[in-house]
Amino acid sequence: MIVGERKPFEEIQSLLRGYKKILLAGCGTCVKVCFAGGDKEVAVLASQLGIANNKAGVKARIDQVTIERQCENEFIDEAARALNGHDCIMSMACGAGVQMLAARFPHLPVLPAVNTTFLGLLDKQGMFLENCQGCGDCVLGRFGGVCPVTRCSKSLFNGPCGGSASGVCEIDPSVPCGWQEIYDRLKALGRLDTLEQTEPPKNWASARHGGPRKLIREDNIL
Repeated sequence: MIVGERKPFEEIQSLLRGYKKILLAGCGTCVKVCFAGGDKEVAVLASQLGIANNKAGVKARIDQVTIERQCENEFIDEAARALNGHDCIMSMACGAGVQMLAARFPHLPVLPAVNTTFLGLLDKQGMFLENCQGCGDCVLGRFGGVCPVTRCSKSLFNGPCGGSASGVCEIDPSVPCGWQEIYDRLKALGRLDTLEQTEPPKNWASARHGGPRKLIREDNIL
């Protein structure tokens, strides 16, 4: 899932300065799960802005809507009427949702209230771990389901750097050594022999060198 966190309140206030009819648009999927931009977070931010505006003597109307998925036009269609009649939209979705709204409503400023941070997993309530960087060339099948691009701080492909100790990374004792996790996983699977094979340099051209990426599924196109 996409993980994000709300921007500092002062930055949000700065982005909204001068607007009198504001629509806070939440998203009901990823950012809701990580408590950054779901309906509850929209209500909290609206309340904070209202209190701050009252103290500062600023008159501004703040409306709220939560779209099931801001990254899909069919869900934006359902909320389009709520988006009319405003000076700006402040999106509490990830960067993809912000850009989708901006493309759909080019006559309105669309402002981000959330910083998109990474693709991650829910480790436990309130804790999300980065496990994927969307590099475009997945190698999980070769490393026991543990990603060396993300889980190794140096993104090494042919073993650890030699700086880890007792299973933790040298950069931070709270960070597990990615290669220790790869070794342990392959050992449990009885596949340690795969580590005897030299992994060639990764082709990073499928990551970001070619500009924005596009995925086309011919079998799903109508």
